[in-house]
Amino acid sequence: MSTDQRRSVTAEDLVNIAVFAALTAAVSVLPGLPFGDAGVPLTLQSLAVLLTGLVLGGTRALAAVGLYVLAGLAGAPVFEGFRGGPDVLDGPSAGYVLAFPFAAAAAGYTAQWLIPARRHDDGGATSARYERTGAYLLRLLAGALVGLVVLHLGGVLGLLTAGGLSLGEAVAADLVFWPGDLLKGVLAAALAVAVHKVFPRIAGTR
Repeated sequence: MSTDQRRSVTAEDLVNIAVFAALTAAVSVLPGLPFGDAGVPLTLQSLAVLLTGLVLGGTRALAAVGLYVLAGLAGAPVFEGFRGGPDVLDGPSAGYVLAFPFAAAAAGYTAQWLIPARRHDDGGATSARYERTGAYLLRLLAGALVGLVVLHLGGVLGLLTAGGLSLGEAVAADLVFWPGDLLKGVLAAALAVAVHKVFPRIAGTR
């Protein structure tokens, strides 16, 4: 997560962005399961998107997932079922795909805002260590929930346009994915806590 002070992008930032873009791609290419009537498959993409946001924070998550989406639209076979290219925007999943970077950013920025940074015992510079308690997990869960709201708003808009559904049909088609995505949000938050604990430098501070 980014610091209060503005700073240039470091080599470590670029590595983390690349790693999580690759992780998102690796999870996303797994074949989806047919689900619902709108033609949107059930996948693990939202788990990767939320995890990226909660681990990296808003700015780097936006870059990582944005890189993943741009690579897919450019033709790299990184979307569900090893698909790639702009044709994905013609299907009912278009809104979800385009919303991925913004959902990751929303989750990350919300988590950054909710989690206060701790300071060194000597009162010096802000440390990248946090209290890792139930409250920490709940704050990450709140970030995941905000990310899901952004993701599903994009999904509904896509179902209205590319999917050709009415507003009521789009909302109903989207609602069936909420239970599974909420479970993914819980898993993403738990994994993010573990990653921050093992690699505290990744998290940074507010």
